Amino acid sequence: MLMNPILIAALLALGTGVALFFAILRSRGIDRWFLDYLNQFPRRLRAKSRRGEVHLLIGLVDHFEPMHHVTSPQQGKDRIDRWVETYPRLFGQIRDRDGRPPQHTFFFPIEQYDPDHLDALAVLCHAGFGEVEIHLHHDNDTADNLRTVLLEAKKILAERHGLLAVRRQTCEIAYAFVHGNWCLDNSRPDGRQCGVNNEIDVLRETGCYADFTMPSAPDPGQTRTINSIYYAIDDPERPMSHDRGVPIGRGPAPDRGLLMIQGPLMLDWRSRKWWIMPRIENGCVQKSQPASIDRVGNWLRAGVSVPSRPDWVFVKLHAHGAHEAGQAAILSETMVEFHQALAAKMEADPTFHVHYVTAREMYNLARAAEAGWAGSVAEARDYELIKNPAFPTAGRVGAIADHLASAPKPTPTGVSS
Repeated sequence: MLMNPILIAALLALGTGVALFFAILRSRGIDRWFLDYLNQFPRRLRAKSRRGEVHLLIGLVDHFEPMHHVTSPQQGKDRIDRWVETYPRLFGQIRDRDGRPPQHTFFFPIEQYDPDHLDALAVLCHAGFGEVEIHLHHDNDTADNLRTVLLEAKKILAERHGLLAVRRQTCEIAYAFVHGNWCLDNSRPDGRQCGVNNEIDVLRETGCYADFTMPSAPDPGQTRTINSIYYAIDDPERPMSHDRGVPIGRGPAPDRGLLMIQGPLMLDWRSRKWWIMPRIENGCVQKSQPASIDRVGNWLRAGVSVPSRPDWVFVKLHAHGAHEAGQAAILSETMVEFHQALAAKMEADPTFHVHYVTAREMYNLARAAEAGWAGSVAEARDYELIKNPAFPTAGRVGAIADHLASAPKPTPTGVSS
């Protein structure tokens, strides 16, 4: 029996459309994580219909590279100076539900180490505007060399600059990590920009408490696992061991696990390319993706949380804020307006709470939730890791401290005047 020509044409058109759709997915690397995205559909429906309290735990993780593409050392210094001078002025009067200003985590590339740069950032952070963690670009590396580099960086940042975290119970210095060029655990297909298949073990053994590299989409280093907080367990014989892991709160934390705290990764159907394909919402803040209250819905629907505290929604944004283009996106009136819009939403909705957090505080809150914490966000910010109690005393600290002392003071309204 011959098939109806119209039916045949319809099936061919459908097949062509499906093939084209998946070809576009592959071209943007979406095919790698699309299955996990589909599997999370019920979770997004629950997030959309959720009633009751919502606590937005929002922090900006900055791949902060002041010497990236500079024409002179002075350009790097000028970049740092602008951050130190501008950040308190723009955001010094904005407050979250706990009375804290927007928090910025500077993941500083240790291969670009400059003591003056770190001294300046240290005082900005000790004034209450954020914290510094470790970032690294490397290529064709070895595990032994990587271990040496990380231990030396940890020592310098902690002892010379009063930075990084301290474990409450052991007093050990700990750090968070972001991998340069998105290539954590040698995940790039061609093997470049890393070289260490057991990088996750090296990080854990040198005191890393969590990795904040993901998401990296549309980069090929993007994991299949998305919108999750989970423990990665290293397979030293294979790259990209963090592609899958043990979800936090789904059982005991594995002994050899390194916590992965991911930012949101969504398909934004309200913003489409060629009127057909949704654009990628990856939590990036840059000139082409300015922070906006319109993006918050997608961040909330991503539902990055711990099962025991679904009301705590972790939103890890990322940026490259040191260079001029990055500064234009972050040290801007647009960013101020975004924070003002969050404050206005809090004022209009008593069930909506904004909490600005650093990478360290995100870790503490995730671990507290994993342990069944029923208390407040404010009380769990220092749950396992505290800020290094040391304070920098060298270099340009005096002048910077004087400048910060004259920065705008908080106002009770919670928004900039």
